[in-house]
Amino acid sequence: MSQDARLERLLDFLRRSPTPWHATANMARRLEEAGYRRLEETEAWRLSPGERVYVSRNDSSLVALQLPRERLTALRLVGAHTDSPGLRLKPNPAQSAAGWLQLGVEVYGGALLAPWFDRDLGLAGRVHLRHADGRIEGVLLDVAKPVAIIPSLAIHLDREANNGRAINAQTEMAPVFLQGGGRPDLERLLAGWVAEQHGLEDVELLDFELAFRDMQPPSRVGVDGEMIASARLDNLLSCFIGLEALLESDGRQGAVLVANDHEEVGSASACGAQGPFLGDVLRRVNAQLGEAGEEGFIRLIQASRLISCDNAHALHPNFPDKHDAAHGPVLNGGPVIKVNASQRYATNSATAALFRDLCRAAEVPVQSFVTRADMGCGSTIGPITATELGVPTLDVGVPQWAMHSIRETAGARDVEHLTRVLTAFFDRPELA
Repeated sequence: MSQDARLERLLDFLRRSPTPWHATANMARRLEEAGYRRLEETEAWRLSPGERVYVSRNDSSLVALQLPRERLTALRLVGAHTDSPGLRLKPNPAQSAAGWLQLGVEVYGGALLAPWFDRDLGLAGRVHLRHADGRIEGVLLDVAKPVAIIPSLAIHLDREANNGRAINAQTEMAPVFLQGGGRPDLERLLAGWVAEQHGLEDVELLDFELAFRDMQPPSRVGVDGEMIASARLDNLLSCFIGLEALLESDGRQGAVLVANDHEEVGSASACGAQGPFLGDVLRRVNAQLGEAGEEGFIRLIQASRLISCDNAHALHPNFPDKHDAAHGPVLNGGPVIKVNASQRYATNSATAALFRDLCRAAEVPVQSFVTRADMGCGSTIGPITATELGVPTLDVGVPQWAMHSIRETAGARDVEHLTRVLTAFFDRPELA
């Protein structure tokens, strides 16, 4: 498969995945096209060796499994997350000022706020409706056209704007939506967009989870197209790469892709990494195909390995002093092993050695990241999943710039790099 074809597929995935619900639906669609069967958590499962299945929770998290052809004794797990920082609508968002309808927002996760100003914003998420027969249904909504903007204040009215002024999310970040409108206009517009996208007209809008999205499409940037620029690279890039690797694996080993929601806000939810979702799925699978009982499950987990994939901070050419001099990953320099002595990342020497050996076998360069000793360190689903399950884990990621901005940048060649390594991991007969 050509690198260009994979990158075009990535750009299409990013374009069609403005929210965790859309990303999960798009991954599920690709899995089904590849022969994966959807399981429902509320139903009894009947599993067979060699089968390919997946299960979703909250429509925003997903676990896909390639079951081994022989007895289940070990799993190769890759983890990522579907959510990204941004601006989400409040339940009663309509507010008026200076003759304009604005929409009140909450900041989801650790968003970099300044880049949200003066951008064409669409609206996307999940809406729950009541049909005329009383049935309640959730549907996805993607208003893929510019419907709002957060205008900057002119420098003539704020001479300190370039001197590091703080941004107030409550008073300065409400997008401008409609001139002269009010709450009824918002409800009418939402109902119209739902009807337009789903053909549903005789319905009542009950509730919604909606977020603003950048309307600038993802693209390849640079003289040679060596960069990828897009919203939500953190962490849809890892979701895409993990899915590509799973679908390209040979299918002989037990392989798992888990994509959790709510990582950007701490992972403490029913479908987050700190919740029971992955453990619930693996226990049900082990009960049918592995060594039954709690001891059998513990043996399975200890024989398995998890690679937590979440993007890494690349060395910024304008801010080289923000990195430790010996640990500055570069774009297109290969996947990054992320290390933190305080366990903000789950990597240890044993799991890092496994990944370095995989990179050697796949002929892929590998890099390391450790944050400066005088700076704080972020975290991932890696330590959380390792804590919940006890599975030996390491943290890796594609290097990127502008993490948590409305538009982020990564290296085009690193997509192929990490896909090759993860495919080798899924195919590896032994995990020691």
